[in-house]
Amino acid sequence: MVTVLALAAALAYGVADFLGGTVTRGSTAIRALTWCVPIGLAVVLVSALLTGGDVSPGPMAWGFVAGLCGGTGLIAFYRALARGPMSVVAPVSALAAAVIPVAVGVAQGERLDASVLLGVLLCLVAIGLVSMEAGDGPAAEAAGRRRLLDSGPVMAGLSGSCFGVFFVLLKEAGDGSGLWPIVGARLGNLAIVAVALLFLAARGGDAGPRLSGRKLVVLALLSGSLDAGANVLYFLAVHNGMLSLAAVLTSLYPAITVLLARVAYSERLRAVQRVGMAVAIAGVALVTVG
Repeated sequence: MVTVLALAAALAYGVADFLGGTVTRGSTAIRALTWCVPIGLAVVLVSALLTGGDVSPGPMAWGFVAGLCGGTGLIAFYRALARGPMSVVAPVSALAAAVIPVAVGVAQGERLDASVLLGVLLCLVAIGLVSMEAGDGPAAEAAGRRRLLDSGPVMAGLSGSCFGVFFVLLKEAGDGSGLWPIVGARLGNLAIVAVALLFLAARGGDAGPRLSGRKLVVLALLSGSLDAGANVLYFLAVHNGMLSLAAVLTSLYPAITVLLARVAYSERLRAVQRVGMAVAIAGVALVTVG
């Protein structure tokens, strides 16, 4: 059951990320999230009401804190998609997200086979390889250093770290309150977006161009709905099996994002990044079969 639920979550996350990235290219990360997050909250709220469960302060609090991390990760991830190709950003983010739950699971007593540990190490190597971008000389390198914290791979790594913490905290929320911890998480997402908007307003900044056209709005709403659905599927998966297994299987979502990006945008990878992708596939495969 955990395998089916986690892979279903990976599929939903992968499609949601592709659609969200498409919206971001036509606007900005924060503009996209002002549409994605509220619709996601509506989806999980309806789901929680239909499935029942007690609204307990403890699980809701765990969910809310998880949502704060997840919301930060979403902003970083969408910003990364605006800075680099989906075929690089998605794997870096996912691999970073997989490492933290595996480490926490091991620390909590989950036993991993030697092949799984080898897979985690390969994933770390893959992050470095996939993140390598072509340089254009000293001037470009100097500019790159100035933009380091805002580069696609670095932002993707930050987003993945936030997602990894999100995965761990949802496990800690427990499963005795139905889907209400997910509602708490989406409220946390909404709080982060609201803070980001207030911060921009206080600095006199601009949130960017509004989403224009029915197509972008529909894609944003669909992305938010799928992301919320993926949250629910992961939550069910992690409470039906080990944290490390559920998180790593869910982190297979870049395969869907990369496939869609190749079809829609004809994105291509450098040779070293192709090697990184191959290492990533091998690493995730070892973790999965282990």
